[in-house]
Amino acid sequence: MMKNQIIEGDCLIEMQKIEDKSIDMVLTSPPYDNLRTYNGSLDWGEHIWKPVIQELFRIIKDGGVVVWVVGDATIKGSETGTSFKQALYFKEIGFNLHDTMIYKVKGTGAKGSRYCYWQEFEYMFIFSKGKPKTINFLTIKRIKQDGGSRLKKDGTKKIEKRKNVGELIDSKIGNVWEYSVGGGPTGHPAIFPEKLAEDHILSWSNEGDTILDPMAGSGTVGKVAKQLNRNYILIEKEPEYVKIINERLK
Repeated sequence: MMKNQIIEGDCLIEMQKIEDKSIDMVLTSPPYDNLRTYNGSLDWGEHIWKPVIQELFRIIKDGGVVVWVVGDATIKGSETGTSFKQALYFKEIGFNLHDTMIYKVKGTGAKGSRYCYWQEFEYMFIFSKGKPKTINFLTIKRIKQDGGSRLKKDGTKKIEKRKNVGELIDSKIGNVWEYSVGGGPTGHPAIFPEKLAEDHILSWSNEGDTILDPMAGSGTVGKVAKQLNRNYILIEKEPEYVKIINERLK
């Protein structure tokens, strides 16, 4: 099986060369409607993203996870809803929608239409092929509390004031993750944070697993996968971005 490769080419063509059920995890951020042109090479209509999703279903292992980081353009005052169309298509062909997560973008200032609330987030859809085979929950330390709502013998609720009991415990975090945008100068117009890639790779894979990014951009997924002792396959059609990836992975 191919691994630890940077492939220059169209993901629809190159994914056809990947074996069935050979990928543990996919982490990618597809083009958001027509928000960026990617050196004029962008073609991302339904006739493209549907076959891409079909290929992902073929190559992902049973129990594998696809993390799809996406947003929508606003055209003539209306959000396109393309992200939801894609999510529903994932479900239509057999994926489970395991979680709908939010990537809250920190520190970008006012963004979006003056007729709407400022846009602060993007979607992170978590799709699984069956039940996820790996879930490593990220946690934070919290002080254990006692009390709260309890059921009495007659079925009614008894409310007790919560109180700290002094013990620090690991507590699973929520599904809204906040990051500063980007990851330093790369020459790519849409780099996402390395910490976002790290948190997802830690959550849905183990060391030695193979992570695919079929629209690799500046190679963030490959860089972080390598740092975390995972294998990677990166596919990118723009030669300029492939050069960036090679430099980042050295």
